[in-house]
Amino acid sequence: METQGGITVQRALELPGLRSGLPEVVACADRLNRTVRWVHAGEAPNIASLLKGGELLLTTGLGLGSRPGEQREFVRRLADRGIAALVVELGPRFTRLPATLVEAARSVGLPLIQLHREVAFVSVTEEVHTEIVNGHYALLQRAEEVHRRCTQALLGGGGIPQVLRILADFTANPVFLETADGQLLYAAETESGQAAADPLQVWEGLRGQRAAREAGPPAGAVLVDVPGWGSPGSTAGREHGTGSVRARLVLLAVSSPLLPVHRMAAERAAGVLAVVLMQARQEEELAARGRGDFLTDLAEGRIAAEDAPAQAKVLGFRPGDGPLLPIVMRLAPELSPSGNWSLLARAVLEELSSVGVPVLLGVRPVEGRVPLLLGLRAESERTAVADRVATALRAGVARAGLERAGAHPPVVVVAAAGGWAAVSAGLRHAAETATAAQGLSERPWYDARRLDIDLLLWRLRDHPDLAAFVERAIGPLLEHDRTSRPPLLPTLQTYLAHAGRKAETARELHLNRQTLYNRLARISELLGTDLDDPQTVLALSLALRARRHTP
Repeated sequence: METQGGITVQRALELPGLRSGLPEVVACADRLNRTVRWVHAGEAPNIASLLKGGELLLTTGLGLGSRPGEQREFVRRLADRGIAALVVELGPRFTRLPATLVEAARSVGLPLIQLHREVAFVSVTEEVHTEIVNGHYALLQRAEEVHRRCTQALLGGGGIPQVLRILADFTANPVFLETADGQLLYAAETESGQAAADPLQVWEGLRGQRAAREAGPPAGAVLVDVPGWGSPGSTAGREHGTGSVRARLVLLAVSSPLLPVHRMAAERAAGVLAVVLMQARQEEELAARGRGDFLTDLAEGRIAAEDAPAQAKVLGFRPGDGPLLPIVMRLAPELSPSGNWSLLARAVLEELSSVGVPVLLGVRPVEGRVPLLLGLRAESERTAVADRVATALRAGVARAGLERAGAHPPVVVVAAAGGWAAVSAGLRHAAETATAAQGLSERPWYDARRLDIDLLLWRLRDHPDLAAFVERAIGPLLEHDRTSRPPLLPTLQTYLAHAGRKAETARELHLNRQTLYNRLARISELLGTDLDDPQTVLALSLALRARRHTP
């Protein structure tokens, strides 16, 4: 068992030095798990004044006194000092410990052990101290291993969330990063997801405890400051040589007790976090990632609908009683912020401030997505709000400097509005549809409900039958365009987009009617189909849409 910087009384009794003295526990055998921080030997009656607490006191009993009152006072003073246990070697002074001494030890909860054989106190001291030092070294090694993993995660491209998850997994408890004034930046649970409660629920409880009591952290918590220099983005602290608290790590004993090695690991992780947080606006990105994780967990069903409102409130989202509108923006790979998601989140949030409805915005850098949840007053607002949000999202992307010539524009997908029970499916539908919509003709935003065919084809993208269907339907046309001019695929796409209306097709392609008729005839000849047949038109439309998802 690990203890607060030492070993237990039980472990000390198992070491060869004390074991050779045939130890007998005569009082408080149920408290042998107390921590031994140090060993002291002495015979002075006032020896308690020389102790600091946590000691294993070795004595032959010369200073215990001969009268019952002296013995009770001796034991009481040791207990007040908080020593771990009292070990008395039987011999010339005592052949058996007095009943008064034993009862006094029991009354104050002090473990009392008598040794039936003589031992060398110096050997016992050396043994116990060696065990304590070895224990400290083992703890340091474990803490350093966590530090190494955290550093490797950052060097490998991971961010603060990954560091916090490593720490949460090591402690088997949720870990929080908060600002210096107590605002939540990020909540991490164990990688296995075996936490006893959702981290955001735990945080809400912690905040309630802090509101009820001003002094000190909750029992069993570990708080570690993450140092900084001056205010974020300033050099004032550096110029004056004074440090400050940039953030704070909070470890809570939810699933299992917190041990000394956990504090050591947290202190080393705090050093890693301090370096990362020195970069401008890292706190903003971290908070945006935390909101993105919440929205993703909600989409994937890891958060129940009945728990979601309270957790969203912790993150600052307080919609009214109206429906909720899930929206997802997906960035093309070439538009990825490359680590500067804080700038994107800030720019988008500033643009969204003019939309006029409650907004919860997160970022998901790995998937290149920006999920949002908006609070509407009524279902009838959906289209108007979607228009304003899509405009704000694109303006935010532009402000963040992510527009590039030739790059695919961001895809914005709007799901159906509904209550908390429908939000999970809505967010998931929008996220999947945003991926499936890559490469479609550009629109300000897409209605997720109208892209179900594209979503279905995207889900079948790895199935060999889909590629075979595309090849059967339009393979000869694709082969023609690889070797001949003019290409005919754009003609077929435009013709189908206009539902077979030849005049509109000719105008969009800037062709005279006869040229268009000749091209359509050539397409029919290559494919061996009749472009006026509804079933043929349906098959060709599906094949063209499926082609985006096949090699």
